[in-house]
Amino acid sequence: MEFVQDKEPNVEKPIVIAAMQDMGNVGSIVVNFINSSLKTKTFRIAKIPDPTYVIDMGGYIDLPNESWEYKYTDDLIIFGGGKGQPQSNSDINSLCQDVIDVAKKYSAKFIYTFGGFRTNRVLDNNPKTYITTTSIELTKQMERLNVDTTPQKSIITGFNGLILGFAKKNGIHGIGMYGELNKPDIPQYRAAISIIKTLEKLTYRKLGDTSELEFMAQDIERKFKY
Repeated sequence: MEFVQDKEPNVEKPIVIAAMQDMGNVGSIVVNFINSSLKTKTFRIAKIPDPTYVIDMGGYIDLPNESWEYKYTDDLIIFGGGKGQPQSNSDINSLCQDVIDVAKKYSAKFIYTFGGFRTNRVLDNNPKTYITTTSIELTKQMERLNVDTTPQKSIITGFNGLILGFAKKNGIHGIGMYGELNKPDIPQYRAAISIIKTLEKLTYRKLGDTSELEFMAQDIERKFKY
């Protein structure tokens, strides 16, 4: 991995938001929404210098854009979004460690991440967001805010799980938010909306109007009739 920083963000003890594309594109939908709504500014880029695959466009190939941006605004640092995750565990680990290093550099106390939570429950266009945290004590605090915690033991793979492990190892509080979904191969805008509302509740800040995401959710539902 290569990391390039061209400016210093004007932040003080920020909250760090870090999530990448995963099932249902939930992590990237939330991060991209926040960046667009809050008009964040890029200050650092993580990229893979050599491609790990090529894209056949139908008769010719193209190279993937395997890079992800760090952005900032109003004491928030936001990492990720975009398309895909690195193909190797070593690259994912490098990204996680870099997020931690950036968090420490700017004295961040909290890291939030997001993803999808696959379930067979009938959602009726109203998915729940389940949270898990880096400590039992923090989970007990969250329960007092009337949020749902993850219902059973499970393994969370990929960046949107591992970043919590890196946070825990480095003494930074971390909260993972995972929105319910039934079909992980389809963009899940309602799961993303549920996460955004939960994040607003926990951070006491408004992140923006989600009506466009609602429209996109309805469009997906019409196309796939579910």
